[in-house]
Formats: sequence, C-alpha cells, structure tokens
Amino acid sequence: MDRTHPHQVQVHSQFPGRYEGGFKGGRPDYQRTGPSASTILAVMTGLPIGGTLLALAGLTLFGTLIGLAVATPVFLICSPVIVPAALTIAFAVTAFLSSGLVGLTGLTSLSWFARYLRMATEEVPGQLEEARKRVHDAAGYVGQKTKEVGQEIQRKAQETKP
Repeated sequence: MDRTHPHQVQVHSQFPGRYEGGFKGGRPDYQRTGPSASTILAVMTGLPIGGTLLALAGLTLFGTLIGLAVATPVFLICSPVIVPAALTIAFAVTAFLSSGLVGLTGLTSLSWFARYLRMATEEVPGQLEEARKRVHDAAGYVGQKTKEVGQEIQRKAQETKP
C-alpha cells in the first residue's frame, strides 16, 4: 500500500495556554505559590511536639542504660535465686494459659457439636416429609405408567384379534 499523503495528528490540551508554543520557562504554577497555610501550620505544630517526644525518648533510653548498669551487679549476685524463680513463674504462667486455651477449645467444640445436632434434628422431620412426598409421587407416577402400558397392551391385543 502506497502512502503518499502524510498523516496529521492534532493534540488538544486540557489546559489552554499552558503548553502552547513549547516550554515557557519558569516554574510550574504549583511551585510559584509556595507552601499553603495548612502546611506551615502543620510544620509549626509538628516540630515542637516531635522534638519534645524525641528528647523524651532519649531521656528514657539514657535512664534505661543507667538502670541496667546499676541492676547488672545485683542480678549477677542474686542470679542463683532469681533464675530458678523466674523459670518457675514462667512455667506456671505457661501452664495456666495452656489449660485455659485447652478448656476454651473444648467448650468451643462442644458448642459447635450441640449446634450441629440441634440443626440436624430440626431439619430431619422436614427432610423425611419431603422424602415421603417424593416416594408417594414416584409411586403414583409408576402406577399411572403401569396403567397406561396395560391399556396399550390391551389395545394392541384387541387389534390383533380377527
């Protein structure tokens, strides 16, 4: 296929005058205006609060380090008593929580089973009634078909008689 005619594309900007004639120089509009009043207000309130919280975090870290430095020798001296006591308490808490979780699991299982049985006993009479109706309808259908087949056999038998 021979393309002798050049194709032209027209572009229409959504913002008239903004991009016409190439780059006009300078900054875009959003950089000319500067920060908004809400941004300035957020920075003015955020800096003192953030600085105060950072200072408190530093003081907390410093206090923790001093407390650790003071408590380490006491811990080392008393460790033959403290470590077994801490282990005993940890094992007791773990056993207590485990027994609670096992009991909660058992109660949940019993509750689920009771709800399952209750739903099953509520649905069974309805299902039995529906099954009885289906059997009754099927028996009626079989009886009707049997009667029709019998009549058809009688009709053919009478046709074959001379």
